[in-house]
Amino acid sequence: MVPGFAALRAGARRPCAGRNIARPATTTGDSFVLISPAFAQAAGAATQENTLLTFLPMVAIFVVFYFLLIRPQQKKQKEARAMLESLEKGNEVVTAGGILGRIVKLDEQYATVEVAPSVQMVVQRSAISQLLPKGTIKGL
Repeated sequence: MVPGFAALRAGARRPCAGRNIARPATTTGDSFVLISPAFAQAAGAATQENTLLTFLPMVAIFVVFYFLLIRPQQKKQKEARAMLESLEKGNEVVTAGGILGRIVKLDEQYATVEVAPSVQMVVQRSAISQLLPKGTIKGL
C-alpha cells in the first residue's frame, strides 16, 4: 500500500501539493481578504479636446477608405453608366463573357449583337462591358 494512503482513507486532510491557495485569515469570527478593496475614484470631466482626439483615428481611417476605395468605385460606375447610355446601332462592343460583336438593334434593356455574319444574340445592356473603336473587329 502507498504510504499515507491509509491516512487519507481515514479522512485526514492533506494540503494541496504544489499549489499555493490563499485562504482568508480569520480573527475572532471576522474574515478579511488580503487584498484591499478598490474604491472608484471620481474621474474628471472629459474635455472636448480629449473626445476629439479619441475619434480622430476613426475619422482618418474613413477618409483613407473614401479616397482609396469608395471614390474610385463611384467614378467607374459613373463611366460605365455613361458608356451604356451612349450605345447606338453599329457600335462594336465586348460583352461580359468576352464575346466581340456589332450592335444591330437596341432596346431599353436589351441589345442584339451580331457576332458573325447571320449570327445574332440578344444580351442585356448591362452585360456590355466595353465599347470598342470602329473597325476593331475587321482588324482581327
